[in-house]
Amino acid sequence: MDKRFNTLSIPEQLVLRRKAVEDVLAHPEWSLAQAVRHLKKTMRLTTAEMAKLSGVAYRTMQDIEQERSEGSVQTMNRIFGMLGLKLSVARIAPAPAQASRET
Repeated sequence: MDKRFNTLSIPEQLVLRRKAVEDVLAHPEWSLAQAVRHLKKTMRLTTAEMAKLSGVAYRTMQDIEQERSEGSVQTMNRIFGMLGLKLSVARIAPAPAQASRET
């Protein structure tokens, strides 16, 4: 826990974690770096703590936060995985008007 904040109880930490996840899911327009920075700030973690919890090197975490690197899919899945999230690729369904023109 970031030393600038008072220690939180487990239930308080879980509330912050849920809020962080909900915020990221509510803002699909955020870059990966913005999402990582928001998660770290909302959960009151230092870069070193977030790196350790996710199993990502400290320098890699810094590079992602400062937008010097976008990180690999594997790296981002490690970071998001600590919150039960997963970065993925999904097919976009065609719009209804487009689908009817194609048939």
